[in-house]
Amino acid sequence: MDPSRRLFLGAAAALTAFAVESGLAGSAAGATGKKRSDVGKGGKPGSGRESFFTRSADGTQLAGEVQGDPAAPEILFIHGLRQSRLSWDKQFADPALAGFRLVRFDLRGHGDSDKPASPDAYSDPDRWADDVAAVITAAKLRHPILVGWSLGGHVAGTYLRKYGGSRIAGINLVDAVTKLSPDLLTPLAGTFAKTAISHDLGERTAATADFLAACFHKPLTDVELQRMLVVNGMTERAVNEGFVKTSTPDLEPVFQAYSGPILLTHGIHDRLVRLTMSERIKALHADSRLSVYTDSGHSPFYEEPERFGRELAAFATASTRG
Repeated sequence: MDPSRRLFLGAAAALTAFAVESGLAGSAAGATGKKRSDVGKGGKPGSGRESFFTRSADGTQLAGEVQGDPAAPEILFIHGLRQSRLSWDKQFADPALAGFRLVRFDLRGHGDSDKPASPDAYSDPDRWADDVAAVITAAKLRHPILVGWSLGGHVAGTYLRKYGGSRIAGINLVDAVTKLSPDLLTPLAGTFAKTAISHDLGERTAATADFLAACFHKPLTDVELQRMLVVNGMTERAVNEGFVKTSTPDLEPVFQAYSGPILLTHGIHDRLVRLTMSERIKALHADSRLSVYTDSGHSPFYEEPERFGRELAAFATASTRG
């Protein structure tokens, strides 16, 4: 058995205890006392961070956090499939990004956000778009940079499709899924698309562990793997089932039509999304730049965070200037 797989399965028995210890379970239980449509006090003491809850157009409640000077240039982070807002911990602690207003949230079906049980809640692109719009409003963002990782890139595209790009200063697509096509995704990604929606709990659990391992090229610490396994296990099964049935599998025309700048970030060792996916957007969009990370897999912002922070800060500064 693969060492990473063995670690994941061995940690599964401690999921509940770890969730309580890490505060993940407690954050969900205490949600009702927070403001639901605006930024409210919360977050870790001394972090300068505030938590908020807001409701999307269909009533789905979304959990988010905001950090930094409200007058500073803004960056909104959108995480990937089966992940959470915690994916961006390294960016929220990065000195290179300290001069920005940083916002992150849990996508519907993930983390502390509501988890509709129907696949229809995830197959309709307008619902993802409305979630982004709700977060922008709740966090009082004026002209943010959108950073979309993996599924988050698709979500950013659904926002552009419905709301246009006039309020978006720039987009950073990180190993993003912009078109659901077998020639742009790996066979492994295709396998996970099937096993992750299995009604067999054992198969789905094993697929979750394997999927998480496939997101990284560099080995992670035991603690990192355990935390991520907890988060992945919180994801509603219907997310995967609904997303693969989306009515807008191709968002390339949307990104092509976007008038703002695009930074494309891609790990060369990505085992899920082929580099060709990013190269196609680069060819379609004149004001775009592709940055390939030679020591990263599907998660360059996590595997090479210092470089990622520098490049994002430079991109955000240039995109929001004036």
